[in-house]
Amino acid sequence: MRVTRTVSIASAVLALIGSAAFAEDAKTGMVTQIDRINSTVAIQHTQDGTVGAGSGGGTVKQYKVPGASLEALHAGDRVNFTQSGDTITKIEKKK
Repeated sequence: MRVTRTVSIASAVLALIGSAAFAEDAKTGMVTQIDRINSTVAIQHTQDGTVGAGSGGGTVKQYKVPGASLEALHAGDRVNFTQSGDTITKIEKKK
């Protein structure tokens, strides 16, 4: 009984750790709008895959960017970014 309980607790902890690791999601996109006063940026997501990927019809989403300087970014820049919910945790210009 005790072994079963220990195994189920350990698997629950591993499940929580695994879901936290996937909470941040690395993506690419194009900056469409920057609000430096409110520290937000709108990014058009790059579509994945091959079917329709060249049509340029990715969704545009607004993100908060706390603590990062947006001075180097401009509308039209292609970026790699990591998000957690509606907040960007890391953003960098693609070269």
